[in-house]
Amino acid sequence: MNAPTFRPAIAPPLWLLAELTYRCPLHCPFCYNPVDSANDRTELTTEQWFDVMRQARQLGAAQLGFSGGEPLLRDDLEELVGEGRRLGFYTNLITSGIGLTESRLARMKELGLDHIQLSFQDSTRELNDFLSSTKTFDLKARVARLIKQYAYPMVLNVVLHRFNLDHVERIIAMALEMGVEYLELANTQYYGWALVNRDQLMPTREQVAHAESVVNACRARIGNKMRILFVVPDYFEARPKACMNGWGGVFLGIAPDGTALPCHAARTLPGIDFPNVRDTRVKEIWYDSDAFNRYRGDAWMKDPCRTCDDKAKDFGGCRCQAYALTGDAANADPVCAKSARHGDVQAIVMHAQRTQQDAVWQPAQPIVFRKNPQK
Repeated sequence: MNAPTFRPAIAPPLWLLAELTYRCPLHCPFCYNPVDSANDRTELTTEQWFDVMRQARQLGAAQLGFSGGEPLLRDDLEELVGEGRRLGFYTNLITSGIGLTESRLARMKELGLDHIQLSFQDSTRELNDFLSSTKTFDLKARVARLIKQYAYPMVLNVVLHRFNLDHVERIIAMALEMGVEYLELANTQYYGWALVNRDQLMPTREQVAHAESVVNACRARIGNKMRILFVVPDYFEARPKACMNGWGGVFLGIAPDGTALPCHAARTLPGIDFPNVRDTRVKEIWYDSDAFNRYRGDAWMKDPCRTCDDKAKDFGGCRCQAYALTGDAANADPVCAKSARHGDVQAIVMHAQRTQQDAVWQPAQPIVFRKNPQK
């Protein structure tokens, strides 16, 4: 018997992500920003961001993230934080820490910034600086101390992959020493620059399993002293994640040029005219645009998703991943074992495992580091 179709009412967006700029001082090979972002320096003005924030808040959005690139490269970041707070958002700065001086942090604290998420690339100076193609480890450590000094909850994000999965225990120890309350160990998901470098970044199953066992042991040992989130890479799963809690479900992303997106990687999908806040109201974008309605509900689904009992839970998985791996965004996410293309994912994992060198610093192909927009 086929699973019944569902046509949910469209709820307002909960989470507004303001990607203020694609400029960034780092060159991480796993960055989710578009690989062609270096070709476009178009950015919304301060007043245009104010207008977007007001419209989103009127719709009911409650959380506001300032991201990039590196949002600290915007000279008006403090103004944007203040306006977000005035509008009643819970505000979150997602940053590499580069450019976060004590004077800027003090000002943002005064203006009501609620939360800061700081990223590291590794627990060692050598690998942190190699992966970012910068010398920033010591600077990041100073920023971490500043965040604690200003009484923010310490939230640390480390992207995991072949190069640093074996360092998980040291990363956790570093986080504990910093006084981190919440540690997000986010295994690489393959979009943007990470897709370009997939073979170089893909770990082995043994690495992932060992790292997860280390994380579980550390959780048991440290108890409630620090919360640890360990996100398994999609390619190693048998069921897809509910990507963004469903296309156009809770997440509204605004790119630096004003393009509105249902997820970070949505512009990789062909044949969709994504609206822009420069000429379209946020309410119209969210409720009426083809781009945001394209993969809502299940009318777009093919089998096995259309007849799957889990379709209202996982929404068929990730549309961008389905397109990247099958050439059709309406296909089931191939990380799902029910997909006819699941074998392709397994083959990618096995290929990466076969080509992995004994010396992790010598991948089979050179890593391609992120290129940044010119100043």
